[in-house]
Amino acid sequence: MLIIPAIDIRAGKCVRLRRGRLEEETIYSNDPVFIAKMFQSKGAQRIHIVDLDGAFAGSPQNLSVVESIRKAVSVELEFGGGIRKIETIKKISDMGIDKIIFGTVSVFDPDVVKKALKKFKKKIIVALDVLDGKIAVGGWKEITQYDALEFAKDIKKKGIKEIIVTDIKKDGMMEGPNIEGIKRICESGLSVIASAGISVIDDVKKVLSLEKYGVSGMIIGKAIYADSIKLEDAIKEAQNSGSSRRGCSAC
Repeated sequence: MLIIPAIDIRAGKCVRLRRGRLEEETIYSNDPVFIAKMFQSKGAQRIHIVDLDGAFAGSPQNLSVVESIRKAVSVELEFGGGIRKIETIKKISDMGIDKIIFGTVSVFDPDVVKKALKKFKKKIIVALDVLDGKIAVGGWKEITQYDALEFAKDIKKKGIKEIIVTDIKKDGMMEGPNIEGIKRICESGLSVIASAGISVIDDVKKVLSLEKYGVSGMIIGKAIYADSIKLEDAIKEAQNSGSSRRGCSAC
């Protein structure tokens, strides 16, 4: 399972929010490129990048920073935040970004997703930001009436293979992940990347146990910055878990 460290960018800086609230921002670094290089040095195979300004504005605002990160590291990068137009997707793809994340547009303009899938195929990931089982959009400012699981099943039919599921109540709260909520979304049959609430190494182990349900990765943000989880320890735990399963299947 992939352990994916997160870089949230606002005004060119590496920050973390609590439950997506701008008024509850903590700045962790003025240099997101340095953070990305550090993550790579500690063994990350993929880095999760969100343009927070873009998520609120409706179009990416920090692409120059993202481009600098791309030039600085060789690992996979997944990027989201205000991506709502095909021309934006092309620009990001041409930049060398490996995975392009759709959020709000997947709800309000599914035709864009359909067109993107035809052209960019496996690069497209949909992020489901969930509050009490419902999809949130627009930088989490608006809660829709779309049930997260039903929506996940629907986008699978349209060709999406991989989703990121973030429990808004857990995001940045350091209270542990919503295990039952993650398991529920796995009923969609999609490859699920779990996000929010993963705070200590025991949480990492809990999410690793969900691989049999379809969880393929986990995003860890604040816990790494707060040093309650060491990235290298989480990666080692995932590697050991994978080795254990392979050994068992060989018995």
